[in-house]
Amino acid sequence: MSDPLFKNVDDYIEHLKDKLRQAPECGNTHYNLGVAYLSKREYQDAERSFREAMANSPKMAEAYVQMGGLCLERGDLEGCLNFNRQATQVRPFFAVPWGNVGFVLLQLGDSDKAIPALQKAIKYDPGFVQALATLGSAHFSRGEMEEAVVALTKAVELQPMFGPAWNNLALCSAELGNWTRAAECAKKAQESGYEVPQAFLDEIAQNAK
Repeated sequence: MSDPLFKNVDDYIEHLKDKLRQAPECGNTHYNLGVAYLSKREYQDAERSFREAMANSPKMAEAYVQMGGLCLERGDLEGCLNFNRQATQVRPFFAVPWGNVGFVLLQLGDSDKAIPALQKAIKYDPGFVQALATLGSAHFSRGEMEEAVVALTKAVELQPMFGPAWNNLALCSAELGNWTRAAECAKKAQESGYEVPQAFLDEIAQNAK
């Protein structure tokens, strides 16, 4: 919360509550209140606010996405998937929920459905780094190394310090037998702060000679 009119988040929350007393059916204010509670990690209050936002503004896709995030926070992958799917229905060209749908489907082991969802996310937002990285992971899980390299390379071009994508590029390079490139990518992953598994580093060291 960076609004200079308010000293802190609590001050901002009280302001939003005042607004709701005057206009209790404003979905946008309920949504902003949810985001403010989320910043304080007050998840129950955040959920209540997002549910009010959805009830008063059924087409507010961001509220469904936030509810999906709350589900993910407590390990409810199916709940996260359902809320993000609802978000894609009320706002089909919003990239974020498509990316989230793809991520959760991949977590659930369904790369067949994950890949088209991730491709839609990237179509609607070509700079969506997380979706590109997840697409790379999906292709890697299927043994589709060339496709994985394309997606992961785009991800690190857009965000050069994105460690997980560098790590996955190293894995792809190793699978393709390009150990010199694997070593370069693993080093980039480490430079970004990502912890590359020691066993993999040892394997690279043995082969990249």
